[in-house]
Amino acid sequence: MEPRSRQEERRTGRRQMRREPTVAERRLWAVLRGRRLDGWKFRRQHPVGPNVVDFACLEAGLVVELDGAIHQAQADYDAARDAYLAACGFTVLRLPNELVLEWLPEVIAAIRAALDAHPRRP
Repeated sequence: MEPRSRQEERRTGRRQMRREPTVAERRLWAVLRGRRLDGWKFRRQHPVGPNVVDFACLEAGLVVELDGAIHQAQADYDAARDAYLAACGFTVLRLPNELVLEWLPEVIAAIRAALDAHPRRP
C-alpha cells in the first residue's frame, strides 16, 4: 500500500485532470458519459493500479487513451503502460487527439467495434 501522502497526491492529480480536461477529452466524454454509447458505462480519469487512464469501460475491459503531442516522445512509457493494462485484463485503444477533434464519428465507430469484441462483464 502506498504511503498516505502518495495516495492523496494521486487522488488530487485525478481530480485536477477531471476538472481540466483537454478539448478532445471533453468532446469524447460528451458522447461516453451517462451510458450514452449503447448503454455502456464509462469512467473518466479512472485509476488502474499505478496508472490513471483517460476513459475506462469496466464492463467490457476497455481503456480508451487519447494521445496528444507528448505521446510521440514517450512511446516506450506508453508501451509499458499498455502492457500493464493488458496484464490487468484490459484492451487499450489509443487514439490521437486530432482524430477525436476532426473525425468523431469514426472514433465512435472504433470504440463501438472494440466494445462489440467483448461480452459484457458483471
